[in-house]
Amino acid sequence: MFSKACEYGIRASIYIAKQSLLDRKVSLKEIAEAIESPTAYTSKILQQLCKSFIINSDKGPTGGFSMDTLEMGKVNLSTIVFAIDGDSIYNGCGLGLKKCNEQKPCPVHDQFKLVRGELKSMLERTSIKSLAVDLEKGLTFLKR
Repeated sequence: MFSKACEYGIRASIYIAKQSLLDRKVSLKEIAEAIESPTAYTSKILQQLCKSFIINSDKGPTGGFSMDTLEMGKVNLSTIVFAIDGDSIYNGCGLGLKKCNEQKPCPVHDQFKLVRGELKSMLERTSIKSLAVDLEKGLTFLKR
């Protein structure tokens, strides 16, 4: 459903948010290890998240990646998905057809439209802060 970059972006954002709640900045290497992603690939994803003002990057000896703890409650999953994958997840055909629409629907058009609507709603109402808090409490996990 999400691109691999988007999956890593969500996982990285949750990890960074968790560490920011503990008042820690984290390095690229630490993030890549925590989310089990190649370092170079993680770097590109983090650049996109920085350009979209989702995460912060500070250079120097006390630098690293972080999120503003006051703002992270306003950052929802849909913000991250849009920053990395755009809005294609809300518009694409369930079967990958190029010209699927209300006038010429694919065989799963109506069912997929409902699922897509539920997904959009979930992404819009789920904040990164709530996911980071659950991670911190040990209720959820980023790797097995």
